Amino acid sequence: MTKRRLPMIEHADTLSLKALRELVTGLVERADRADIRIEALGAENQKLRDENAQLRIENTRLKVDNQLLRDEIARLKNLPPRPPFRPSGMEQATSDKAVAGKEKPARRRGPKGDTGKVTGEEVLPASVPPGSRFKGYKDCVVRDLVMRVEVVRYRRECWVTPDGDTIIAPLPAGTQGGFGSNLRRFCLMLHAHGQVTTQRLTTLLNDVGVEISKRQVIRFLTERLDGFHAEDAAVLHAG
Repeated sequence: MTKRRLPMIEHADTLSLKALRELVTGLVERADRADIRIEALGAENQKLRDENAQLRIENTRLKVDNQLLRDEIARLKNLPPRPPFRPSGMEQATSDKAVAGKEKPARRRGPKGDTGKVTGEEVLPASVPPGSRFKGYKDCVVRDLVMRVEVVRYRRECWVTPDGDTIIAPLPAGTQGGFGSNLRRFCLMLHAHGQVTTQRLTTLLNDVGVEISKRQVIRFLTERLDGFHAEDAAVLHAG
């Protein structure tokens, strides 16, 4: 079937009445065919959207099944379980989208509330010409963060009782595998709240001078967490 060629619209002023009718009829037919094609494309687009949604649901289900299989394999191999921490929601907290129905509170301006918790004081001398009079001090509170690695040798007393039993002084609470409780708290905080991986934690600690392996970091995050759970519950209860 040969495609009928319509007259040029630019020459409509010179066309006869019959030619104008043919032009309008042809344009209407083209518009109808375009509408039919648009409807077909819309139906195909909706079908693809439905298939995409179904694939997303199937993908989520497969991820859940995969994680269940991983947990079962870890249980059969007696591997440590996953850390009992949920993501901190950092993405939602830092999102630019405001929470529906809630207005962002106005930022309060004024003096800081931690000026009464000064941990150190240092006098800064000034270079003045001879004959100047001392007029006191002008205080300025500066906040800073100091990360320092400590390697402490605990000399544990050893005693022998009259019955022949040996008593050795216990290590401070929270000590595990030659590492203190503050280091373990630091790892738990970065992993749970900062979403830092175990590999990055290991690299960070080695960079600042703590000789520790990735296996030990994993132990920090998975073993003997009852004390930290109790401490967390006590803090939550105290408000």
